[in-house]
Amino acid sequence: MSPQGHFLTLFIILAFFSSCFGSYQEDPLDPIAYSTKSKLTVQDKKYFETESFGLTASTLSTSPQLVNVDDFGAKGDGGDDTEAFKKAWSEACSSEDSVLVVPKNRNYYLKPITFSGPCKSNFTMKISGTIKASPRRSDYEEDTRHWIVFENLQNFRVEGGGIINGNGRKWWQNSCKVDKTQPCKHAPTAVTFLGCDNLRVSNLWIQNAQQMHLTFQQCVNVMALNLVVTAPGNSPNTDGIHVTETQNIHIQNSVIRTVGGSENIQATDITCGPGHGISIGSLGKDSSSDFVSNVMVNRARLSGTTNGLRIKTWQGGSGYAKNIVFQNVVMHNVSNPIIIDQYYCDQDDPCSEESSAVKISNVAYKNIEGTSASDEAINIKCSKSVPCQEILLQDVKLGLQGDGSVEASCESVKLISKGSVTPQCS
Repeated sequence: MSPQGHFLTLFIILAFFSSCFGSYQEDPLDPIAYSTKSKLTVQDKKYFETESFGLTASTLSTSPQLVNVDDFGAKGDGGDDTEAFKKAWSEACSSEDSVLVVPKNRNYYLKPITFSGPCKSNFTMKISGTIKASPRRSDYEEDTRHWIVFENLQNFRVEGGGIINGNGRKWWQNSCKVDKTQPCKHAPTAVTFLGCDNLRVSNLWIQNAQQMHLTFQQCVNVMALNLVVTAPGNSPNTDGIHVTETQNIHIQNSVIRTVGGSENIQATDITCGPGHGISIGSLGKDSSSDFVSNVMVNRARLSGTTNGLRIKTWQGGSGYAKNIVFQNVVMHNVSNPIIIDQYYCDQDDPCSEESSAVKISNVAYKNIEGTSASDEAINIKCSKSVPCQEILLQDVKLGLQGDGSVEASCESVKLISKGSVTPQCS
């Protein structure tokens, strides 16, 4: 299965640090009830169980076969190690209970590469060293959208404490958002997981992606833990983690951005900044139908971001974004702390007025506090033809960074306020 044919333009976005999973209760304004058992627990030395998904992976060997990329010709000295990684992957994938080892204190350069399954049994890729993207843009002529792809894998783990570096500076310099004389073109996503089931990604540092850092697409039952995703604040479109068409994903203590066609997403213990904040969208572009539901963002800290908690949709789309909770969020000097924008238009020409729109409903903002860099701390601008329904503001306290006061603007929305809410919509 080629990854080129599977990218969508729909996104739930938690930009720059986060986590995901859930089941929705009947009362749309009560919290989503998620399992508290989210850790991967070893019941004995022969197998592991992902309790939050109620799934059991098949037997893990007590003495797995170690497959070291260096044994297949990888040098880790700045040269091209792509072929060595392909050979090592083939060996590990065809073996029983193997561990593919990327040793520490090495710098391995890779051209675009796809690690495909299905594999013979469970196995782990242990990245302890540094993997860097080829800096030559000519290496991406066959596929400008991807660098590292993991596809069609079951019961697979990637971990190890190492670094995946997208070497994105040359791509950023040639972005139309940096150099207005350049045409707008796609750049590669650093790491893509496509069509994977029972996946665990943990303890990695993903940095300086060409464009997006990490994408989970068409996956089921994913745990992403203790990930650090970083890029300079002025790097264009370097989203943290995208989640699209993926079910049951729990991303914790990490950096993130997520996207559409997804449900049962839990994001906990998130730190954002600099960056674009935490976003759902954009949805409904080019009259598309997008569907996002059962999203929980809990315990987040945002500092200096250009948006806080955002839902954005294009005019003319259809579908829904519903059953969404943002709670226990602290913001510092954040522009647009709470924003719903159903007139999103990220293009040079003005967007025309449309009568159809993605329906936004059952969205709760609870225990949100901090300071706004903009005078308008709450901006809810819903579709005139498809107004937002059941939007809850509960215990919200937002003030201006520095002297002065903040305002709230709310249009075409059925709003519910509970507890103390500052500022209030007029």
